[in-house]
Amino acid sequence: MRITKFGHACVRIEYDARAIVLDPGSFTDPEAVDGAAAVLVTHEHADHYSPGNLRACDAPVFTIDAVAAKVEDPALRERVTVVAPGERFDPGAPVTAVGEWHAVIHEDLPRFHNSGFVLEADGTTVYHPGDAFTLPDRPVDVLLLPVSGPWNKLAEVVDFARAVGAPRNLAIHELIASDIGLGIIDQRLEAMLGERGLGYQRVAAGRDMDLS
Repeated sequence: MRITKFGHACVRIEYDARAIVLDPGSFTDPEAVDGAAAVLVTHEHADHYSPGNLRACDAPVFTIDAVAAKVEDPALRERVTVVAPGERFDPGAPVTAVGEWHAVIHEDLPRFHNSGFVLEADGTTVYHPGDAFTLPDRPVDVLLLPVSGPWNKLAEVVDFARAVGAPRNLAIHELIASDIGLGIIDQRLEAMLGERGLGYQRVAAGRDMDLS
């Protein structure tokens, strides 16, 4: 398996000469979806859902109803399959949709729907939670860990990663933080997850996660 981090919340998972791409939003270059066998979208926010990036490939798109309702392009709409929370489906590898709600940004703001995805390939289980701290219903090998955003804080990130207990954690959702802020976040996560024997890494866009 090869896991490549693209802009912000986007990750590309390659195995057996195929690729599944998760959340190629507006902060992600279209190259992330080149040759994709399938694209998964957790929720409707632009940093996760970009119609332009979805049109840049011809792959089927799997997402929740709230995102499907936003798709106006008829040709793109034909490629969309709606999945429900808890549903298990196969876009080229077994995937389960996890959770239903985006994390609370502020009580004055409306709630959004969000389903993360647990993907199983080559004996490795990868969890992308989208914008939520919903726990998966099983152990996972790799957690794609949202480390920054208007809806989270470092204490919650640490507690979430510890609760999931994935041996490997890859930082995502980091582009709204400064380099100085990310350095602090990295330092804390490396130390506080390391105390529990959990690995943490953050890689630049276009770089692969170290799975060794």
